[in-house]
Amino acid sequence: MLRNTPEPQLSGLEPHQVILRPLISEKSVHKAERLNQYAFEVNLLANKADVRRAVEELFDVKVVHVNIQNRRGKVRRIRMRSGVTRRWKKAIVTLDSEYRINLF
Repeated sequence: MLRNTPEPQLSGLEPHQVILRPLISEKSVHKAERLNQYAFEVNLLANKADVRRAVEELFDVKVVHVNIQNRRGKVRRIRMRSGVTRRWKKAIVTLDSEYRINLF
């Protein structure tokens, strides 16, 4: 780590509260097989340090890198009414080449 870089602050969430569910799609399966990257829906209050700690504890693996995306809700219409789907947070976790996660 670089000098004068502060340690990442944890939000105080438990590991089972951080990871809500794995995201399974064609794209995520492709990334898991080829790039050893796994996608998860995570708690809105979680940060990169929380996600790293949760994945390492829950799946017993070594995390190399964590990317986080804040996904906006989409506008949806039902008859005359308009609404917005909920916003959510997506984490893409890159694992060390020695480790794998079996999601199914």
